[in-house]
This record gives sequence, C-alpha cells and structure tokens, in this order.
Amino acid sequence: MNNNIFYFFYNLAHKSVFLDKVIIFIAEPLAYFVIVSAIIFVLFHHDIFTPKQGFGGFGVFKKAFLNFKQKWREIVLVFFSSISAWVLAYVLKILFHTSRPFLVLPDVTPLWIESGYAFPSGHATFFMALAVAIYLSHKKAGYVFITFAFLIGLARITAGVHFPIDIFGGFVLGSGVAYLVNYFYFPHVRHVEKV
Repeated sequence: MNNNIFYFFYNLAHKSVFLDKVIIFIAEPLAYFVIVSAIIFVLFHHDIFTPKQGFGGFGVFKKAFLNFKQKWREIVLVFFSSISAWVLAYVLKILFHTSRPFLVLPDVTPLWIESGYAFPSGHATFFMALAVAIYLSHKKAGYVFITFAFLIGLARITAGVHFPIDIFGGFVLGSGVAYLVNYFYFPHVRHVEKV
C-alpha cells in the first residue's frame, strides 16, 4: 500500500518542466516562506511591535517589551516544539536506517537527490509541529499552516525523495511533540482562539 500511494503521487512528476518546478518549489523554497510567515505571525499577531495610543518615543519600546514578555511562552511553544520535533526526527532517522524511494525502486528518478535516511521525514515533522503549535493558540491560522505542512509533505513524495510512510510518520511525530510540549510545559496556552 505504501508503494501504491507513493506511485500515485510520484507519477505526477516528470510530466512537464513547469510542473516539476512547482513541485520543487513547494517541497523546498516554500518551506522558508512558511518559517518566515510563522515568525511574522507569532510576533506581530500580538502587537509586540505595534504601539498603542498613549505610547510615544521610548514608550513604544517599553510597550513592545511588555507585550513580548506576556507572549514569550507562546513563541517558545511554537519554536521549541518544531525544533525539538526536528531533532527527534533526526535521531529516529539514525535508529531506523530507512532508504529513500530512489534507492530501493529502480524506476524512480527523483527531482533532486536527497541524502540521509528517510523515516521519519524531517520536513514533515518540523512543519507539522510548527503548524499544530500555532493551531493550539490560533485555530484559523493553524489551519493555514497545517495546509502548508500537507503541501510540503505531498510534494516531497511526488518528487521521489520520500515514501508516504515517511511523511505520515513525520506528521504524527510533529503533532505529538507539539501536543506534549503544550501539555507538560505550557498548560496555560491550552486554549484555542476562535479568531
């Protein structure tokens, strides 16, 4: 079944130069856009750098500092979860030693050569942890970042550098790490905003 799902997506590759470039963009450069977007969202959603009325001059920096101090735990939740999940994925890759599709399936030519072991996908783990951590505080924004995580994961299957089980394992690991970090270390951030 893993191979059947893999070929379903992989067969979309090598159809046209344009589509291959789109797949590569979603799998790699889009990831940097998502990280920058997450940083901007987490910082600016709380008006950390936006002064309120009555604050001028040095007061702007004071207000920014106070807002940042109030929201640092949420910021830490998002980035500690994603970085911790990525490190754990790296350790598990070493333990499991699973090969990438293009190394075990002779008819697979990846859109680029990826080194290292495959399971669980570090990209899938990192971006799902990031997305779920944001979701735990900001439901609507979380859906957007979860969508990005799915797109990146599917693109990496289509590109021929991961099996579906690698991506699925990364999604499960990333989600689990985000929930555990939230549960054990940030109990006051367990609510989900309606907006």
